[in-house]
Amino acid sequence: MNHEGTKNTKKKKPVGAGSPRPPKPTKPVPSPQRRTELVEVSPVPNLDDWLEIGKIVSPQGLTGELRVYPNTDFPERFEEPGKRWLLRPGETELQPVELLNGRYLEGKNLYVIKLKGVSDRHQAENMRDCRFFVPVSDRPQLAEGEFHVLDLLGLQVFLQSSGEFVGTVVDILPSGHDLLEVQFDSAFIANNEELTTDKVPKNVLIPFVMEIVPIVDLENRRVEITPPPGLLFINN
Repeated sequence: MNHEGTKNTKKKKPVGAGSPRPPKPTKPVPSPQRRTELVEVSPVPNLDDWLEIGKIVSPQGLTGELRVYPNTDFPERFEEPGKRWLLRPGETELQPVELLNGRYLEGKNLYVIKLKGVSDRHQAENMRDCRFFVPVSDRPQLAEGEFHVLDLLGLQVFLQSSGEFVGTVVDILPSGHDLLEVQFDSAFIANNEELTTDKVPKNVLIPFVMEIVPIVDLENRRVEITPPPGLLFINN
């Protein structure tokens, strides 16, 4: 199963694939984080061509409306009518469903949606923990400087000042700022005494903002970072 999403950094104009310029935010919010669609990965087979966009958490009222926790910052996923695909707990086959309408609940980070054929609370209760998907081919068209999460995974990370190879991006974590989870390269660990205190492989979380990640080069599968003092060792 894939992750879908975008990331864009703060203040400066963003980069596209292979561009040396840093990313720029496009979200209409004051936060400098990038837009993402992240997934909670579950051991469900045959989903390589699908992107998870949200999960039903509870009914809303008595008329079959559903509360959905989104794994996306694209509001059209739950506000624009149309076909979506649903995966029920314990099942492995996706079921097409029709989204009739939806609205965002301010301050709760939830959508309330209406699906065709779900007309009462009992039906809605039976849909708890169902997950929504869209095909990989349905990824939104991105503005310059936005990046799908799937494209960021596996990028190699280098210190901009020295060119030293730090490690590899293994995950993107939502937070106040989105975070790149980077697994340190063994040579980087060996060259830095602060990282050799035990035998556990070391990962570090790097805020994905322009000041710290000024270069995202998808064509060459690399990012360059300018971490403030101590950031690479703060988790150790």
